[in-house]
Amino acid sequence: MLFNSFEYIFLFLPVTVVLYFILNHRGMSAPARIWLLLCSLFYYSYWNTLYLPLLLGSILINFGFGRALVSSGALKKVPRMAILWCGILFNVGLLGYFKYTDFLITTVNSTFNTHIGLLRIALPLGISYFTFIQISFLTAVYRGVCRESNILNYGLYVSFFPQLLSGPIVYHGEMMPQFTDPDRSRINYDNVMKGLLMFSIGLFKKTVIADNLAAWAVQGFDQAPTLNFFEAWFTSLSYTFQLYNDFSGYIDMANGVALMLNINLPINFNSPYKATSIQDYWRRFHITLIRFLRDHVYIPLGGSKKGNIRLYINITLIFIVAGVWHGTLFSYIAWALLSSAAMIVHRLWSKSGRHMNKYLAWFVTFNFVNVANLVFRSNSLRDTWKVLRGMLGMNGIMLSDKLAGLSFLKAGGVTFGKWLNNIGGDKYYLIYFIIGAAMIAFLCKNARELAEEMKPNIRWALFTGLVLGVGLIHMTQVRVFLYFNY
Repeated sequence: MLFNSFEYIFLFLPVTVVLYFILNHRGMSAPARIWLLLCSLFYYSYWNTLYLPLLLGSILINFGFGRALVSSGALKKVPRMAILWCGILFNVGLLGYFKYTDFLITTVNSTFNTHIGLLRIALPLGISYFTFIQISFLTAVYRGVCRESNILNYGLYVSFFPQLLSGPIVYHGEMMPQFTDPDRSRINYDNVMKGLLMFSIGLFKKTVIADNLAAWAVQGFDQAPTLNFFEAWFTSLSYTFQLYNDFSGYIDMANGVALMLNINLPINFNSPYKATSIQDYWRRFHITLIRFLRDHVYIPLGGSKKGNIRLYINITLIFIVAGVWHGTLFSYIAWALLSSAAMIVHRLWSKSGRHMNKYLAWFVTFNFVNVANLVFRSNSLRDTWKVLRGMLGMNGIMLSDKLAGLSFLKAGGVTFGKWLNNIGGDKYYLIYFIIGAAMIAFLCKNARELAEEMKPNIRWALFTGLVLGVGLIHMTQVRVFLYFNY
């Protein structure tokens, strides 16, 4: 059941929210949380009931590890560090089995010329996210930051449906106290309105912008044999804006739904394409993943406290972990190395004491991100080179034959013809989507900022209704979110 589906918007969501507050209104706070847990499990199993035992088993085992970390019984003689590592290895092993087994078999077969059969393991939805969430819980219990003695509360923490499948990656201490806060058990119409606004903006970004730009991205990356200058740039920009609007659109909808339930999820995007450095970008994009890697990889490895060489190694390692977490394509590793190199260059530049004009800094940062995204998107490094070669003009520059009056440009090697033919040149309207997406990303406030400014008046109601209506009209074909694949 996708956020951008009619059954979710008009059936599952209103029934879930209304009954949750009815139970709370009658003083039944524990049954209200159980209701949310059951709704979350139903939401997860709606895709495939075979996934549900895996999620429940993971929750039960991790809850057991959490209890063992604070146990004063028979396990008190077992070193807590050993229990923590057993829990971490269980989670990493579970993720590794489902996500990387077939990749390892393929690698062994190609390296040693063996013929081991692939297991064809289906990747359970959300496993990358609920694995990291539970690792964060175990480390927090080990550090004495939190503990959870109620299995139902813990199950709700892990499976809370707005953030279950694609994040944000939530820490126990920042979410669960909200469910037991009596002030949050009553319906808050201000939060409902703000949540609806955020949900509407997210739906608009997904169905209107991301899904339309996907057409050019797919044609350019996966189908076109070659790309000229403008085809390549439209291909890369289409994916860059598709990725952002698809993923941040999901997060806006997740945060909006949670806010309707009086739950504040952590911010995961903060207008990343306004960043003026690569470090600034990673402080704005997929914030909770970077936070998790900082707290669980970067800092335990020593962070920046063990010299520059160790610092650069640690930066590289957290990006490699991020790349491997996304999947098994070698392009993810290439993306990780490219991104870590940019972070290292940025640090060296900062230490030199030099400064760059903020507009130039933004231009350089965005274009680097655009190139890194095409590496991330490509199915192979050959596809990366295909797009990059076109962006550099190595396949020539072609303008529309409608501009043939500019024939003097032929002296510079410019040709005229069907200039976007390889990426579906009949869909010129997609240019307007790219321009619109750029203006929204570069100039407009994001969904959270708009929600904070929202007032209960006609103007905001009309704006919310307009955005929601346009988003619903474009739900002609339900498309899965990009990050459901990671």
